[in-house]
Amino acid sequence: MIKIHQKTLEDLEFHQVLNQVAEHCVTKSGKDSILSLVPLESTEKAINSLQAVNEYKASYENESRIPNHGFDTIDEELKFLLIEDYILEIESIRRIGHIISTATAHIKYFIKFQEFYPVLSHICGKLEADKDILKEINSIIDKDGEIKDNASDNLAVIRKSIKIHKSKIGSGFSKALSQYNTQDYLDDIKESILDNRRVLAVKAMYRRKVKGTILGSSKTGSIVFIEPEAISLHQRELNNLEYEEHEEIKKILAALTDKIRPAQPVLKQYQDYLTQIDSIFARTRYALEINAVLPEISMKYDLDLKEAYHPLLLRSNNQIGEKTYPQSIRLNPGNRIIVISGPNAGGKSITLKTVGLLQLMIQSGILIPVHKNSQICFFNRILSDIGDNQSIENQLSTYSYRLKQMNYFLKKCNDKTLFLIDEFGTGSDPELGGALAEVFLEYFYDKGSFGVITTHYTNLKMLADELPDMQNANMLFDERSLKPIFKLVLGEAGSSFTFEVAQKNGIPYSLINKAKKRIERSKVRFDKTIAKLQKERGKLSRLERSLRANEQRKIAETDKLEYTNLRVQKKLEGYQELYDSNQRLIYLGQKVDNLAKKFQNNKRKRDLLAELFKIIQIENSRRKKQSRAEQHKSEIKERKAKREIQKRIEPIRKRKKAEKKAIAKKEENKPRPKLNVGDRVRLEDGMAVGSIDKIEKNKAIVNYGMFTTNVSLEQLELVEKKK
Repeated sequence: MIKIHQKTLEDLEFHQVLNQVAEHCVTKSGKDSILSLVPLESTEKAINSLQAVNEYKASYENESRIPNHGFDTIDEELKFLLIEDYILEIESIRRIGHIISTATAHIKYFIKFQEFYPVLSHICGKLEADKDILKEINSIIDKDGEIKDNASDNLAVIRKSIKIHKSKIGSGFSKALSQYNTQDYLDDIKESILDNRRVLAVKAMYRRKVKGTILGSSKTGSIVFIEPEAISLHQRELNNLEYEEHEEIKKILAALTDKIRPAQPVLKQYQDYLTQIDSIFARTRYALEINAVLPEISMKYDLDLKEAYHPLLLRSNNQIGEKTYPQSIRLNPGNRIIVISGPNAGGKSITLKTVGLLQLMIQSGILIPVHKNSQICFFNRILSDIGDNQSIENQLSTYSYRLKQMNYFLKKCNDKTLFLIDEFGTGSDPELGGALAEVFLEYFYDKGSFGVITTHYTNLKMLADELPDMQNANMLFDERSLKPIFKLVLGEAGSSFTFEVAQKNGIPYSLINKAKKRIERSKVRFDKTIAKLQKERGKLSRLERSLRANEQRKIAETDKLEYTNLRVQKKLEGYQELYDSNQRLIYLGQKVDNLAKKFQNNKRKRDLLAELFKIIQIENSRRKKQSRAEQHKSEIKERKAKREIQKRIEPIRKRKKAEKKAIAKKEENKPRPKLNVGDRVRLEDGMAVGSIDKIEKNKAIVNYGMFTTNVSLEQLELVEKKK
């Protein structure tokens, strides 16, 4: 059973998040639902709620969007339906009809796309569509919210008579108006409306000359308003008919209310469902606004937040165009408690609040702004002590109040608890308060609790170094400018940079030196050592970046030299081949020259030809051997090149294959658009586009202009809908 104290919600400003989420609601009941949201009582309910929001968020990536869910609340109507013989007004019935219509649209949608939205479909699956009542309402009330003429036979007759008498009144009034206007009995305005009846604006001096009933006069008495005698009879009949119309409508609404009354429980279910959907919708819109995701859910106590943002700070900074710094932090059984130290205004409290607020959000069914590879778990209790809690009402000092809180922590902490304490141990004498804080921290540790605390106390930093499942952390500071970097570093304590910050702000060095002498040298040395370590970390970080840049530069230069060396090597090989070829030609030339001299001396042609033939045979034999060697060398080189290409291509091929699988999976998950006759389509992975001439039994006849073909609908993808 999950229990979160109200004070924790206030400390972590959870209600501010709810106010921001509620801005996205489209109904009042949905807004009320969000504002009353608290961490859910069980892990199963929280996971189910998170998955529902994540499914709704996924719907924004699909072509087929979830239908609109807006509605006007019918709380009053639901109460009135429980009263026997109560007659609903037209507007109330119209609202009921709209809720039925909206809920029915959702029922149809989630039946169709059940496999894509299993959680949302399950929520909607509890509803039953009631088409009969909607049909009754639509048969009586038109889209403008008026009773239709054919709602009953009697109403049709009455309204027909009303139209006739209105027509006679109109023609009779026009005739009287023309007659008395010609005789100049009428004022400049000629006519007016009095008690919803047309009257002549007669000059007071001629009132006896105009036949009719006087209904009133102007404030000055210069104008008398008279209803012409010719229309009085029709007007009285019209009044009677309008009364009959009102009574008939009352009967119709009474009969319709009686038909709606048995469906009161179903209508309540519809409203509750649409309120729940509005809550899911608002959380989805908020997730899209702050780029929130559903991280991996761990059923063990393993919290791993990567690139986590404080949602209130992120939204505020986004609105003014400022950068927000994310933090990464991990809590697990081997690293249960983190002690964050460092200078003030460095981001310690924000980091602590980020962990707590994101945990409250995720346990309330709200997605959180973290990296998608993060991991979350659920704690049964979250305890917090943040800020100055001085209580004027209870006459408690800050420290007294914090001790009262610690007493509550001591009673409630266990191995399923997450505690968050800001400036742990402050409010009393540093020596005594620090000692008591150390005892408290050891108690929480022994209980197996998980927690994050911020502190300036040296003894707490030392305790975190000594205990195996506890870890120090600090917020990085630029040691030169002494400005915060807003980055959490795990594994080492942080210096408060007390004297450095004082010196930076212009405090005389003599006073700082005097203050140093008044405290224990060991503390100064310890804090100085921590500060020195942080400075060294900064130097090492800069050196690491410099070495990395040099390494990259050297790799680039090495590649360039290797490329140049390869080109020179190829040129040398070319020159060597040319030299060997030339030497061979010189050798052959010398042989031929020797044969020529020998032939000149002995004149023996047979010997000359025999020697020449022998030289040619030797040369051809050498060329064949060289050709085979070159071919073999070329084949080895080609095989080596192929292996190299294969080696380079294989990772690309694997990546493309994975991308293709991901795209295929995404395409499978997409709701397929419904194809109709006249739509322009093409085969999957095909180029030719045709139009559907006919659809029969999940198959379509596609016309490509020159020919037609019969194809399964599942093999076709939509190019353009029929206009």
